Amino acid sequence: MKSKMLSGIIIVLILTMVTSCSTVGIGGKPISVGGKNYTEQYLLSEMTAFLLEDAGYDVKQMNNLSSTVVRKALENEQVDLMWEYTGTALLTYMGQDTIADPTKAFQKVKEIDGKENDIHWMNMSNVNNTYALAMREEQAKELGIQSISDLAAYMNDHPGELSIASDAEFANRPDGIPGVEKTYGFKFDTNQINQMDIGLTQRALDNGDVDISVAFETDPTIVEYNLITLKDDKNFFPPYTAAVTINEDVYEKYPEVKEITKPLAEQLNSDIMRELNYKVDIEGNSVSVVAYDWLVENGLLEE
Repeated sequence: MKSKMLSGIIIVLILTMVTSCSTVGIGGKPISVGGKNYTEQYLLSEMTAFLLEDAGYDVKQMNNLSSTVVRKALENEQVDLMWEYTGTALLTYMGQDTIADPTKAFQKVKEIDGKENDIHWMNMSNVNNTYALAMREEQAKELGIQSISDLAAYMNDHPGELSIASDAEFANRPDGIPGVEKTYGFKFDTNQINQMDIGLTQRALDNGDVDISVAFETDPTIVEYNLITLKDDKNFFPPYTAAVTINEDVYEKYPEVKEITKPLAEQLNSDIMRELNYKVDIEGNSVSVVAYDWLVENGLLEE
């Protein structure tokens, strides 16, 4: 097994950045659950902690960490398990090319992490926090656009009519607008691309300033603004599928964790995750309440 020692830098980072660190269970089998620093990860960590506590574990949560810090903590066994995304692992941690098929992407990260990092991947969900193109639902229905292929056909028949809001990076990189155009066979003119901060793209779409925006599949503003995401029918965007990652030695010690977290992975999908994010980010409910209520309502936890 790999060394359990973190470098001094990582230790300092974890100690200073873990502003949401809590122990859920008391007196059970000790286990730590890590999480990144945004709502979806808070929810996944909290739901996992509730399930493990219910199964008799003494759970310590280590949330509010950047992606690279919590990943390093997992590698060095300062965190026992966390929810990770296949696309993030492939591109950021492993330096691999993207894989369009979600199952193949999952198998690839599982193979690499198992061999190189003693990290076990399990319980792939249907939560895919990947890029998407969004439109106002009413306009999309009016124009008969449900997929990116539909959009391409409309753009080719009506050149110069529709505009898009995008951050500068997505507007220029190969796996952004240029790649979408090449894959689907259409073209935005330069004056049809409105570059802005990623946090403003859906607002611009809602205001009617643009007709399309770049988005993330689980973004709660899609619900807030009554938007739809266009079906990526040629699978251009790589999958960022959420799954449980756990240290091999912890998995060997507690193999039942796979069955404990399996029902959560089986029931969650992008639409549900978006709704849960909405309850926290838009409605202002607490992460703990949203996580607990959903688990109870869906039969994963007794009230």
